[in-house]
Order: sequence, then structure tokens, then C-alpha cells
Amino acid sequence: MRFLPVFVALATVSAASLAAKPRPVQAVDRAYLDTTISPAADFYGYANGAFGKVPVPGEYATYGVNEEIDDRNETLLKAILETAAKTRGPKGGVAQQVGDFFAAGMDEPAIEQAGLKPLAPLFAAIDAVQTGAEIPGVVGRLLAQGVDAGFGFGVQVDDKDTTAMIAAFSQGGLGLPEREYYFRADPDSVAIRTAYAEHIARTLQLAGATADDARLHAAAILALETKLAEASRALVDLRDPEKNYHKFERRALARLTATVDWEAFFAAIEFPAAEATVLVGQPEFFTRFGELTRDVSVDTWRAYLRWEVLRETASYLGRALVEEHFAFYSRRLSGTPELKPRWKRVLAAADEAMGENLGQLYVERAFSPRAKARALAMVEFHLQAMRKRIENAPWMSAATKQAAFQKIAAMRTKVGYPDRWRDYRSLAITRESYVRNVLAASAFEIRRQLAKLGRPVDRSEWSMPPQTNNAYYDPTLNEMCFPAGILQPPFFDETADDASNFGALASTIGHELTHGFDDQGRKFDASGNLRNWWTEEDARGFEARAERITRQYDAYEPLPGLHIEGHQTLGENIADIGGLRISYEAYKLATAGRKPKSIDGFTPDQRFFIAFAQGWRTNQRIEQTRRQLATDLHSPARWRVLGPLANFPEFYQAFRCPVPSEIQPAIW
Repeated sequence: MRFLPVFVALATVSAASLAAKPRPVQAVDRAYLDTTISPAADFYGYANGAFGKVPVPGEYATYGVNEEIDDRNETLLKAILETAAKTRGPKGGVAQQVGDFFAAGMDEPAIEQAGLKPLAPLFAAIDAVQTGAEIPGVVGRLLAQGVDAGFGFGVQVDDKDTTAMIAAFSQGGLGLPEREYYFRADPDSVAIRTAYAEHIARTLQLAGATADDARLHAAAILALETKLAEASRALVDLRDPEKNYHKFERRALARLTATVDWEAFFAAIEFPAAEATVLVGQPEFFTRFGELTRDVSVDTWRAYLRWEVLRETASYLGRALVEEHFAFYSRRLSGTPELKPRWKRVLAAADEAMGENLGQLYVERAFSPRAKARALAMVEFHLQAMRKRIENAPWMSAATKQAAFQKIAAMRTKVGYPDRWRDYRSLAITRESYVRNVLAASAFEIRRQLAKLGRPVDRSEWSMPPQTNNAYYDPTLNEMCFPAGILQPPFFDETADDASNFGALASTIGHELTHGFDDQGRKFDASGNLRNWWTEEDARGFEARAERITRQYDAYEPLPGLHIEGHQTLGENIADIGGLRISYEAYKLATAGRKPKSIDGFTPDQRFFIAFAQGWRTNQRIEQTRRQLATDLHSPARWRVLGPLANFPEFYQAFRCPVPSEIQPAIW
């Protein structure tokens, strides 16, 4: 389709010039465009074609705008950590904790000298197991000391009573990224399983096993994990909140898994005696887990649990284990050729361990009150736009619309950073051992979570620290959260024009708001309870429109023979499509009564759509694309642009292209 430009043509920009030196950060950047591509034929290529020629740096599986923001955030956080490590501070204070954590992580000679000695208590607990009946108790002891093994366990808001916290069990215990990795018969999947068994064996050898024992144990571990995978639900099945909600009386768990001593597990983690009920997401998994503690040899279970400890801690140990872990999980699975610099890896561990400690120091330098005020104002325009979309939805009844309006009215927004910072003073961090610090932080977190039981839900708590380049919608709290780390250029600039800010944040504010009304979020009411508030006819109308989106994305083929799985990615695709629509209409509300000017040859609407597309500029290794298609609930970046634009008449009008004759009816 021929495109008639309404702006000055772009001068040729080479890949080398893009990568050679730091460039101004802006949401609409001509240097990334390829105007030889028709916007109607491939808007992602049009907006990002020049960037597509930039090679992915060796330490990345994926490189794009998100990694650019991460790099800037990490540079700032590195300076914070290095200063804290030099100056230290009062014991138990923020500077002492983050500084000593960073110093311990950067002390490679001490890490090499310590070897596996810091893990000795964990291995001793595993070696003491004599019968299958003891497996739950040792799993609990490992969890209490900072290592997840066998299955998932945590504390959450009760989906059907959002005034209460409850403990929750979920399937887990797999070393490969997702259950289907254990069963696919294509040559690449078979090769990955072979490489995985070899990786387990090499890791066990590095931990002291003989070559023969390591090889035998690796085969047994893979066989055990395959049995766990057989009992696990697929990603699509895990997306249904109703089907993954099962409340059990604590004493009734024995009926689910008669061979498992759950009280031994509870005792090991010091689970409160007053807690009478728990959630079990996938009961059939735990039934099978119990059978396997009886039917699989204790020797195999000990080897498996030892492997679980090594798999979770390898990145914090000596160089040989670090490189072995990287070789399989990053190089083999994602195609990443190079380890990240050590300081970046230690920074990531510190962020995981004490995120809000780092956050306190980060926001002082990276997020102004003016930025927070403007972001909050943008959110309000999005809420207004969503109300209008619901009000004008011809397929929804008045009763369902009224409940939807109540949900919007009750929705909370968190921007920038928490009002009250998390207290880490009881977390002991020293310069003696990097891996012990990591485990101490994990153990601290499970204790912190268990302490929530029996208390009111803390709605002020954040699920991400403020330096995080991400955002979320929590259906049980009915809230959106936009950390300072994502409200950075080019996604957001407090001095930028509305078109570029609203366009770039369509994948953030509009996206998260739409999650409240996607195929999962719509099942939670204004109070966050998992409850049906839809009429039967309206639910059918929603599902029919959602099925069209499923078919639309099923047709996309990122790699030859590999399609996007429309049901697996449905919630994110709905949020991408609705997010763009809501953000576009929010932009129109924000600029009502004004006539925004063209900038750099682009009309305001063109700037909106280019900012949206350039917010997804991403180059990805083929191995990582394969992994994403198999394991991720999100579509690859190109289709996060093309999918939402496919049925967006205003986009075609903005670029003076014919509107397709068939436009699918929108959900939002």
C-alpha cells in the first residue's frame, strides 16, 4: 500500500551511528524510522526499522527501549551502592545493609575461598532424610532458610475474601522453564532436555559428586521432574482464577495427599497454629507429589533437593558454578553469549533482596514531585476514558455497566514510590558471605509474609520497588501501580508534549487499566473479590469478542512454523488492544479545547502512534523468541504494536491510509 508522507523524509541513519554514542532520549525519534516502509503495511518496521539493524549486545537476549531505561537506572543504582559500600553507616540502617550486600557480592576472592561451605546446613538437612515421609519437613526447612523446592508456597490476599490474607500452595519444582519443555518431541526440545540433563550432571560434579554418580542422579532428577510436570497444569489452564482457587481446611490436606505430613512442613516454617484454612491452586499436583514421595527412592529425592539448592544459589557462588548456570539458562535457552558484568548481577540480587532500601535512595535522584503530579493527572484522564468506553459499549447491559463504573470508582492508583517504606532492620546483612546474604533475604521475606496471616490486608504495600521498570494491576486489591523506574524517558517525560507521553504510556497506564477488565480481571469485582458481576448475555458478548482476539493472534507467526498462542496470551493482548484505545481517548480528553501543534513534521496524532510503536522497539535473539512463545503470557514486541493497530481506524486516518474494510468489534 503506498503511503503519502506529510512530513520531511528521514535522512539515512546507520546502525553504527545509533549504537556509537548516547543520544537524546525522546519518545518520538526520527533516527529509528524507516520511511521506505509503508505505515499501513508494517507500522512496527516503519517506526523502528533503523533500530532493527542495531546488534543485540552480548549480555542480552533481548535489547530495546526497556533495556535502555534499565541501563540508565542501573548506572544510578550502581553509584548509590558503591557510595554506600565505601561510607557504610549505622548497623541495620539502609546504607549499611545495601553497602555490605554489594561489597560481599563484589568480593570474588572471598566467594571462591568459601566454596560451598555456606550451603552446608542446607545439605546437612537434605542428607539427614531417611524416608519419603520426611520430604515435606525438609522442604519446609529449606524454605525457612531461603530455598524454594518441590512446589510453590506463599501468602496472598484471599481471592474471595479480600479483607483477609491466606497461605497458598501452587505447583512448582521444575528446573525447565515450563511444563511443555518436558514433553515436546521436536528436535530442538529433545536437544534442550539432553542439554538440561548434562547441565545437572556438570553442576553436581562441581559440587563434589563423581562423574558416574552425577550422570545417574541427573537422569533420575529429570525423570522425577518429568513426573511433576505430568501433574502440572499448562499455562493456559493456570490463567483461569476460578479453576485455580480451592480452599482447604488445614486438617483436610491429609485427604488430598495422605502420604504427606503437612504438619511437619508447617512446623518447619513456623506456620501460625491459628490458621485453619489454606488455598491449594492445583490439587491434583499435590496428590501426585504425595505419591512420588512414597514411590520414588529417597536417594533420588535427596539428589533432587540438592540440585534444587544448587540451581537456586549457583549465581551467587564461585565462578565455575556461575558460568555453568549461565551456559544453560542464558546461553542455551535464550541465546545470550555473554555474562552481564558482575556489578549488574550483584545489583540485581540487591534489588531482589532489599528493593525498597534501594528505592529510598533512588527516588531522591530520579523522580520529582512534578513528575508524580503529571503522571497522576494522566491516570485520571485514562479513568475518564475507560468510563466513556464502558458507557458507550453497545453490547453491555445497564446492570453490568453500573457494576463496571463501581469498579472504576473504587480503583486505587500508586505512582512513583510508597508512602511508607518497608522495614528491613531485622534482616542481618554482613560482608562475610554473598550467598548467605541472599538466603537471609529470602528467609526474611518468607517470615515477613507469614507475619501477615491473621492481620488486616495492608493496602499501602507495594509489590514492586520504585526503581523497577515495570507496572502492574492487582485484581484482588483493584489497584494499579506505576513505579518511578518505568516513569522515565522515553516512556514518560514531565516536560514532553501530551501526544508523546500518552502514546508512549499506552502500554503502561492504558494497559494496566485494561487488565482490570480483561478475561481474568473482569472476574473480580470492585472490592477485588473473585465474583461474577456480569449478566449471562454480557459475559457471552465479552467471550465472543475475546475469541476474535484469540484467532487474530493465533494467526501471527513470529518464527517459521511457530505461532503466537492466542489463548495463552489473551489477557495481555486484550490489555494491549484496550490500552492503546484508552490511552488515545485519554489523550483526546487531556487536549480537549486545545490545538496541539505539529512537531518535527509530525501531526499530534502521528506523534501519539509513533511514540507508542517506538516504545516497543526491540531486537531479540531467535532462541529467546522461541522461549518467549513457549513460556510467556505476552506476545513478542512487534505484535504488541501490530495487533492493537490492526483494528484502529484513527491510526490509518492519521497516516492518510485507507481504513481496512473489516474492523473487528472492540471489547474496550
